[in-house]
Formats: sequence, C-alpha cells, structure tokens
Amino acid sequence: MYKKILLPVDLNEEASWKKALPTAVTLCRSFGASLHVVTVMPDFRMPMVGAYFPEDFTEKAHHSLGEAQKQFIKDRVPEDIEVHRTIVEGSPWEAIIKAAKKLEVDLIVMASHNKRKFVDYVLGPNAEHVVHHSKISVMIVR
Repeated sequence: MYKKILLPVDLNEEASWKKALPTAVTLCRSFGASLHVVTVMPDFRMPMVGAYFPEDFTEKAHHSLGEAQKQFIKDRVPEDIEVHRTIVEGSPWEAIIKAAKKLEVDLIVMASHNKRKFVDYVLGPNAEHVVHHSKISVMIVR
C-alpha cells in the first residue's frame, strides 16, 4: 500500500518525532516502505532576514543541520529500514508539502504537538496546515 513514507522531524523538538517515529518505522516494516526523514530549515535568504547573517551562513547552517540529521537517523532509526534524508527550507508546513510532492511519497506521518503559543491560536499548528493542504494521505500521531 505505501512505498515511501515521509516523517517531518524538528531536531530541536522531541515532540515532533517521539511518537511519530515508532509509528513510521512500524508502517515501513509492514509495507516494505522506505522512510524519508525531512527537516525544515528557515529560509535565511529572504531579503528581510538575509542581511543580518554572514554571506555563507545558509551553507554552514545546512551542513550543520545535515550532520545533526545523520546522527539522529543513526541513533534512532533501526538499520533494517531504508532511510533517506532531506533538508528543505521555508515555512514548515509548506516545505513539508513541497517535499512530499517532490519525493513522491505515499504517506506523511507526523506528530501533533501544540506548544500553546499565541501563534498556534492565530495560525494553527503545522500538522493542521499539512492535513488541510496536502493531496497526500497524512497520519497524525498523538
């Protein structure tokens, strides 16, 4: 049924993967699917933001995030799972949807964690946006 499963992971927020990762691993094993770990990096190239960072900051941040993502996978994803890693830039929910489309995944598995910040009440959590805007099936793990 599923061949490619996308798991968005915020490496600084354990709640983004603690419950979703075991679910994604179980689904990968059940269907013989590959796991695509996606981490979203803010877009530091935006004109309003980019002026405050050194010229090579984005490349250094991307490299550093890539190393952290490799370590995350090594430490937490079982070796019997075929895993691919991707780093995307932009707003989390939009970047997740774009990555899912580009990678041609069949399912997005993600955690629903609400930090109870003011922005969550105004904009809604990323999981909610992904569910509402994705044309790909989404499994929310609570």
